Amino acid sequence: MTPPRPLGRPRKAAGPAFDPALDDAPLAAARDALARGRWPEARDLLARTGRDWDRRGHRLVVLGAGKTSLAWAREWQLAEPDSADAAALLACAAVFRAARGRDGPEPAREACLGAARMDPADPSPWLALQILAHRTGSGDDCVRAFDQVRARHRDHHHAHHLMAACLAEQRGGRDDPLHEVYDFASWAAERAPADSPLAVLPVVAHAERYRVLARAGLEPRDPARSGHWTTRRARQVMRCAFDWWLEWDAEDHPRRKVDLNFLAHAKYLEGRMAEAAALFTRIGPHATRAPWSYPDRDPRKVFRAARDSALGSV
Repeated sequence: MTPPRPLGRPRKAAGPAFDPALDDAPLAAARDALARGRWPEARDLLARTGRDWDRRGHRLVVLGAGKTSLAWAREWQLAEPDSADAAALLACAAVFRAARGRDGPEPAREACLGAARMDPADPSPWLALQILAHRTGSGDDCVRAFDQVRARHRDHHHAHHLMAACLAEQRGGRDDPLHEVYDFASWAAERAPADSPLAVLPVVAHAERYRVLARAGLEPRDPARSGHWTTRRARQVMRCAFDWWLEWDAEDHPRRKVDLNFLAHAKYLEGRMAEAAALFTRIGPHATRAPWSYPDRDPRKVFRAARDSALGSV
């Protein structure tokens, strides 16, 4: 299958934004308003989001990550104590405060469980618990929280990415083709609907495994010097994911740019420059720190170098 090529001559691309809001302009506006103490914008945004669980989770995580979000979420909850949206935002904000070491994990855990009780159908409080478990290194808690998310939304995008990151950190040798993260990613991709972006999860799993191996000294810390992306398994995984993108390209998915970054990263390291260039064109300025920072690199510098090289090659 022939990859789409960027139209026209490559122009100098805008600098990478690394904004967790990605291309969600209403989310970015509500996040900025919340940082200034204006929580009604966040309330209105979440009300408009409704039961689109992937979008709701994405928006709550971005809103909750702000350093002052916990204080303003508490103010909102005091004004509207029966609001499940306020409770969910408070839970996410408490999780990120705990992840930054400002509070212990127990208050965040209680906030998540309280939000879950207010809206039992919502997977978002359990997603927050999964983030907390991953940040605190509790693999068993991560699995339990994932199971709760999946019971409410089987194909939850962010939860599957977190589970891949968590499983990639389990023990296993450098060349272990049977590592459980690969089984998990293949299982999730095969069970998902044909148009689901979980088709890209095996590529995510491969990058997460590299992150773990490189930090352990079992792979070169420069991924370009690693053969991790040129094995037969890697080529098969990337071909399937790229073919999915050509056919489906879930343009309306709130975390679509995350998948495009993982896929562009993989195609670039595989040496497939035309395919990588097509992906960079679709990414635009919406770069993500993962996987360009893997294992511990400057994502801005790495992304720019890869994008310029790929676009320059075509």
